[in-house]
Amino acid sequence: MTAVVAPSSGGPEVFEERTVPVPEPSGTQLLVRTKATGVNFIETYQRSGVYDVPYPFVPGSEAVGVVVGAGPGAVNAAVGDRIATSQAAATYAEYFVVDDDKAVRIPEGIDPVDAACLPLQGVTAHYLVRSTYPVSASDTVLFHAGAGGVGGLAIQMIKNLGARVITTVSSAEKERIALGHGADHVVRYEDFADRTRELTDGRGVDVVYDSVGKTTFEDSLTTLKPRGMAVLFGGASGQVPPFDLQRLNSMGSLYVTRPSTGAYLRDRRELEWRMGELFDDILAGRLKISHDQSFPLTDAAGAHEYLEARKTRGKVLLEP
Repeated sequence: MTAVVAPSSGGPEVFEERTVPVPEPSGTQLLVRTKATGVNFIETYQRSGVYDVPYPFVPGSEAVGVVVGAGPGAVNAAVGDRIATSQAAATYAEYFVVDDDKAVRIPEGIDPVDAACLPLQGVTAHYLVRSTYPVSASDTVLFHAGAGGVGGLAIQMIKNLGARVITTVSSAEKERIALGHGADHVVRYEDFADRTRELTDGRGVDVVYDSVGKTTFEDSLTTLKPRGMAVLFGGASGQVPPFDLQRLNSMGSLYVTRPSTGAYLRDRRELEWRMGELFDDILAGRLKISHDQSFPLTDAAGAHEYLEARKTRGKVLLEP
């Protein structure tokens, strides 16, 4: 099979297309023929050396596909089932293996490419809105990057809960996209803190969800009302530097949290709950998928360049 390999750390140009053996499923593993692989920022960190991984390295943890083989202990899916996962490994490939406990079957009526937009970004939006800070109808929310994959899904979910949403974008095109997701107010990054305070009559927001990181975090804190929560769940502009916690006191007894997907998918029950609600919302027409574009598997470098340039307007996929 074809797999995309980073032989060493570096820019997107380090990726190589290699022919490698198809993996063999064992134990409770499923062997899956890949239909689509999700491209995520964590893989740019792994490829570039920001995160420590063993090289040569095949990136990817998120994918959908059809089960073509199974180990003797697999009980949650069978050959022929369509599955989705964000907890596999080496999914930049034509086939991958995943423990059957880490995958869910895709219901009839859902396109597998649409399903490929959910295991990471959909689950992230779900835990942010339903668990990290459970949004209620009385809340006002600031969500950065409202035209992105997580932002687009989260805005729809927040509006379904009846809350008010302010979001940030970088261009007029992205403003139209964010408004299409249902955002109440769209502001530019350059003055988002001032505009947010104006839009809340100086009261501040209940929660700010920040995936941009270094360039927005300080101003994000200033948009919060007393006892508000800042949820830092990414660092598209770089990592936030060390922070003096005493400042949270002087700014109004604020809360700050740094969630991760693993902490919100601690068992199969959580996985089935989160993915099940996402699938139900799609089938009911309450949630529209934000699929930006697909790149060929062999152009993983192009997909990474696109992601790192912050051009995305939804989910970016690789398709064999």
